Amino acid sequence: MAKALPQGRPIHRRALFGLLDADGWGWATVKAFIWLLIIIMTLGYIPDRAYYFVVSRTIDLGILGWTPVNLCPPENGTNMPCPVPVGGTVPWQLSPQEAALPQPRTGGDAAQLGTNLLYIGGTDGSEGGAPSATTFVARVADGNFGGWSEGPALPEGRAETGLANLSGTVYLVGGLGPDGAPTDTVWSIGLDPDTSALGTWAPVTLGEDQNLTLPEPRSGAAVAGVTDGIVVVGGRNANGEPTATVWKSTLDRDGVLGAFAEMPPLVYPVADANIAFEGGFLWVYGGEDANGPVGGVQRARVGEAPAEGEGAAPSPTPAPSGAPTGEQIQAWAVDASLNLPVARTGASGFAANGALYLVGGTDGTTPQPQMYWALPDSTGALPGGWRHVDVMDLPDGLANAAAVVSGSTVFLLGGEAAGGTLTSAVRASLAPEEPFFRLGLVGVVIPALQIPGEIGQQLGYLAAAGVGTGNFVLLVAIGWAFNHKAQIRSWWERRKLAREARAPEPAE
Repeated sequence: MAKALPQGRPIHRRALFGLLDADGWGWATVKAFIWLLIIIMTLGYIPDRAYYFVVSRTIDLGILGWTPVNLCPPENGTNMPCPVPVGGTVPWQLSPQEAALPQPRTGGDAAQLGTNLLYIGGTDGSEGGAPSATTFVARVADGNFGGWSEGPALPEGRAETGLANLSGTVYLVGGLGPDGAPTDTVWSIGLDPDTSALGTWAPVTLGEDQNLTLPEPRSGAAVAGVTDGIVVVGGRNANGEPTATVWKSTLDRDGVLGAFAEMPPLVYPVADANIAFEGGFLWVYGGEDANGPVGGVQRARVGEAPAEGEGAAPSPTPAPSGAPTGEQIQAWAVDASLNLPVARTGASGFAANGALYLVGGTDGTTPQPQMYWALPDSTGALPGGWRHVDVMDLPDGLANAAAVVSGSTVFLLGGEAAGGTLTSAVRASLAPEEPFFRLGLVGVVIPALQIPGEIGQQLGYLAAAGVGTGNFVLLVAIGWAFNHKAQIRSWWERRKLAREARAPEPAE
């Protein structure tokens, strides 16, 4: 008598190229994750992109990573790299004649207070020309400024001063006096707290009968505002010799500057150097020593001492005893990897958007046009060193111009060219436009509407809400269809039969 074969294993449907059981937890988990991504995309990412498509100049779709195709707007200049390197500027432009200083000036300082652009002191560049007490003032807005007029005068003429802008007050430190000798004065100017009108220059006071002064006269010193005071670095002494001294005046609880205290000196003396406070470090670069222009960079941390082994080896000089409370300047360090590619003095230096800049200056003989910039990291290093792109250089050589950053624009006012002292100004944008089209392996950047102001924002919200609502309705419809597969299949079959019935019969 024949026996029936034993029952075999049940056949399971397979999914994901046969890797998973279609009725198991693995495939269910994969499907749940996919639907989660779809929900995030439709209700989060796509409405977000719809908003920025209305208000932004460009919109990113996907993840760019490496983008071999880049198209930049003509506003950056036809010869500019695309995209512009980080820290790069739009090519320098000469300001119109209406923005020229009333008189030629060199060796002065510049600052912005509110909507006031100031050019302070300096000389006319003539041999034996006395320092001026004039402050020229112009109105500045949106990267432009108007004509100049005479503003509050200095108590007496000054040139080769140091300047710091701290908490809405401009401090003018030292400089050459009317007799051509270095001075120890510290003057300040601010805005009237009630009317925002420009105030007047006055000595900074320590008390009712005592003015704040430098411990010794200085000209050509590098001055910077730090978190809790101002720092005066190097400069020339009464004998005209470059010095290595560093002094700091610290704000008290009432916001009043105290007497200058000695800090660790520079590794080597320097005058007419550029200074910047960036990333928790003071950077002193360029300038000249007793032998002429230098390309060295000296760096010191402000605040707590660096961790052991961090950054370049510090100078062995310790902080002086009896230093006041507040943030301290640690020992200065030098490192060949930090140095400028060339020696420069009389250059215009500034910091903006996390970058250090040096523009123009002389090599000891003639004004130069080159611009260099570097991007410090958190350890006080300069990855990639100082960078240079020919198209970002000045149109002509320029030295001893006063630099001032206003928003995303930098101005160089006055100075000396090969032909003499200037009244003109040049400017550059520190925020070049990004490419309006970029194509990567898994992403793309495309132009957007960029509707400005409140109208653009409201239209952007409407676009995001409309797209989000439409996507929600679509998700509900898809969910209903998945839950009613039999009805959908039956409807589809009826539609198919109806189309076949309406189709004409083929001719014999």
